[in-house]
Amino acid sequence: MLVVITGGPGSGKSTLIEALRHHGFAAMPEAGRAIIREQVAVGGPALPWADPGLFAELMLSWDLRSYREAPADGTVLFDRGVVDVAAYLALSGRPVPPHVRAAAATVRYGRAFAAPPWPEIYERDAERKQDLDEAERTYAACVAAYEEYGYDLVTLPRASVGERARFVIRALGQAGG
Repeated sequence: MLVVITGGPGSGKSTLIEALRHHGFAAMPEAGRAIIREQVAVGGPALPWADPGLFAELMLSWDLRSYREAPADGTVLFDRGVVDVAAYLALSGRPVPPHVRAAAATVRYGRAFAAPPWPEIYERDAERKQDLDEAERTYAACVAAYEEYGYDLVTLPRASVGERARFVIRALGQAGG
């Protein structure tokens, strides 16, 4: 089963996925941070603060490849997914092009979890330049996009990493990946 975890930046998605990997789940890496690191390293323009449209196209490409390359057996976790690209564009005030809409409509995940904004754990860093207000708007945009594409989102509790991992495992009805 393919499982996506969405939400705003700094809400504990990546930390949760890493914990679930220790329970035997497979995981695909997040596009956004990797693209930012790569673009900064080569002086590229596809950065959210430089060219949001190009950044979105690279995220879409990355997420489509991750979806295609996901292991066929067991549960595979995605740190954001194709629908997040549509959410990002909407949040940025940009139109969502037909090819992004088509991808969001056809690339489907079996389950979707949303990590709500969590001010107590939110931190900025070199790749996360958004403030908490933007993180909250990102969460709202992600929830709206996933609902638009027919997902029944399960909201993650604001709890310890271990408790969140147990919550996901119970929700998936599994002992591990």
